[in-house]
Amino acid sequence: MSGWITLDCHGAPHCRHENGFAELGGLFYLFGGRRVQPVDIFDPATKTWTHGAPPPLEIHHFQPVIVGQEIWLLGTMTGAFPRETPLETVFIYTPATDSWSEGPTIPEDRRRGASGCALHADGWIYVVGGIVDGHHSGTQAWFDRIHPETGEWQVLPDAPNKRDHAPCAIVGDNLYVFGGRETGWHNGTDYEALFHATIGDVDVWNFMRCEWSVHPAPLPIQTAAGGAGVIRDRIHYVGGEAGRMEAFAEMQIFDAASGAWSLGPGLNRARHGTNCCVYDGKLWIAAGSGARGGEPELTSIECIEVEGA
Repeated sequence: MSGWITLDCHGAPHCRHENGFAELGGLFYLFGGRRVQPVDIFDPATKTWTHGAPPPLEIHHFQPVIVGQEIWLLGTMTGAFPRETPLETVFIYTPATDSWSEGPTIPEDRRRGASGCALHADGWIYVVGGIVDGHHSGTQAWFDRIHPETGEWQVLPDAPNKRDHAPCAIVGDNLYVFGGRETGWHNGTDYEALFHATIGDVDVWNFMRCEWSVHPAPLPIQTAAGGAGVIRDRIHYVGGEAGRMEAFAEMQIFDAASGAWSLGPGLNRARHGTNCCVYDGKLWIAAGSGARGGEPELTSIECIEVEGA
């Protein structure tokens, strides 16, 4: 596997972190994050950034999901640190019309942000973990699913671990939840200590047996708020933040077949608070923050070609 390449681009995206990053139809969409800012649109064929419509309010701390020709945002928060508020509804961005809309209402007792989200082949979006009161308190082990066509919401069995700022990914018959932390363990008593509350366990939901387990191989380097992408049944977890001031550059790779973790090439620029895209046999990451918390916000985009993809 070759190393990461930082691209020289025409134009630039807005500085942002705790944002979404998603690919649809061969274009990449960078949106949300702290403050209300336009969508930044990247064309990998021309390495050009253009801009789209801003969301109707500040949205951050989410893992976007592609549903048909739309990008769905669940487990999303708004507002300022440390008492951010979960959104009451799903938010949807439609690239074809460069427009934002509200989707189904989220049940009041299941609203949270910084959740892991993934679309399964069964047509349901699965939502796991999250925190109900910003960075103050209320990290959850909740596990739910919503059907995009009907808006039906179903509560499922709790995951083994409470966690937030953690992505999830589906490989075969399993959903894997990895990284993240229990931000709310301190209940508002120590906002510095929350960065140290990372989680090593990998929680696994088996869709066939409808049950949770904890994988015997924990995450080697515990971080929260990294980006993730699946290529050839391997989960690539990139970057993140933890107790130290610097963000992480490591790429940790989980092989679902062997059940083992390994390290791949590190990022050129350490970062957290953003997502990964998978496109054209490559893993892509953009924006985010270069240090624990929110500063400095980044505008660079990197990609790496994955062997055998």
